[in-house]
Amino acid sequence: MITGFLESGKSEFINYTLAQPYFQEKGTTLLILCEEGEIEYDPELLRNTRTVKEVIENEADFTPEKLQELDKTYKPARVIVEFNGMWNYKNVKLPWFWSIEQQITTIDASTFPMYYSNMKSLLNEMIKKSELIIFNRCDGLGEELATYKRNIKAVNPKADIVFEDAQGEISQIFEADLPFDLNADIIELDNYGFGIFFIDAMDHLDRYLGKKIRYLAQVMKPDGVGADYFVPGRMAMTCCAEDMSFLGYLCRYDKTSELENKDWITITARVDKAALPEYEGHEGPVLEALEVVPAKEPSPRDQVISFS
Repeated sequence: MITGFLESGKSEFINYTLAQPYFQEKGTTLLILCEEGEIEYDPELLRNTRTVKEVIENEADFTPEKLQELDKTYKPARVIVEFNGMWNYKNVKLPWFWSIEQQITTIDASTFPMYYSNMKSLLNEMIKKSELIIFNRCDGLGEELATYKRNIKAVNPKADIVFEDAQGEISQIFEADLPFDLNADIIELDNYGFGIFFIDAMDHLDRYLGKKIRYLAQVMKPDGVGADYFVPGRMAMTCCAEDMSFLGYLCRYDKTSELENKDWITITARVDKAALPEYEGHEGPVLEALEVVPAKEPSPRDQVISFS
């Protein structure tokens, strides 16, 4: 069940889904359109994916009896419904032998405030049972997306929410989602928190400038960075054991010479910024060590942080 208002991206999503290899299963796909927008379905795509299209133009005709009639005619292996956002989803009734495998709601982020203000009841009926909410056309939007996410979570706390712009999915981390307190005197980073900090500081450095952070780290002393610098970081696994890398930001410390490669330390540092060659002329995160104390080496399973 694909829900959303007109021009919210429902047809684009369905076109994309039909074309994916994982969707190429045996049997007929019945595509029921409850409205027709600007995006049309390519007859060749429908033919190649064994998809038959039926249009139900009136809400009064979207009944279990009508759907059962279509089921009898086509004997589909699966059904996709592109639902009309102006119909009240609360009134939807399906044949008794149909069940919803997944409900997805698409939202045009550029028009979301208007619909949320003026058609909130219709929107809420769609999203409160959706497992996935896709905000598309998010280009040029920043922290507004955090507000949109809160609006959705207030209605459906369990929904997965995806934001997309013209380049694809946005890996946006909102301040409210951070697993640590940015207002703490010292931000304590556990394994997961360090990983989030490392990613987020690259994109939202202003959140951290002047903040103090503390975390368990391993020492790496790269060549060519100067005697007063080292990298306090962690080995990270992004998807599998073969995909391992050392993550950390350069840190200034006047006692770097007393450290050995692979030492385990607990470091307290202040976040600053500098234009380093690694940042290709732009300013990026650097650390200023405030306290470095030896730490016990963690167990092998706790030495590597994971993003999976």
